[in-house]
Amino acid sequence: QVQLVESGGGLVQAGGSLRLSCAASGRTFSIYARGWFRQAPGKEREFVAAIDWSGGSTYYADSVKGRFTISRDNAKNTVYLQMNSLKPEDTAVYYCAAARGGSYYRTPRTDPEYDCWGQGTQVTVSS
Repeated sequence: QVQLVESGGGLVQAGGSLRLSCAASGRTFSIYARGWFRQAPGKEREFVAAIDWSGGSTYYADSVKGRFTISRDNAKNTVYLQMNSLKPEDTAVYYCAAARGGSYYRTPRTDPEYDCWGQGTQVTVSS
């Protein structure tokens, strides 16, 4: 089993920045791609960003492209989401996810492609 624990959420003013972290434990050798999703109140969970095993390939939702950066440190089994120029519409619970197996170089973008999920961390952006 793999456990994922997010941290770094909080309250920030519009235009500010936050960095989320997601640490993995357990059978981490089986983890390849990592991703971030978010769910705002009354909305479905949506894809935010993904990164492949090497960290060399990333993919972003159009709504966050140019503002958010996903990265990973495999030695620490941790993935990060640096969020800059935050907007009130970025307010949501943010979830990290991990995909087991498959290609080293894939960047999954849908829920079913991921096998493990964290419990979520709240990000609130005030106007």
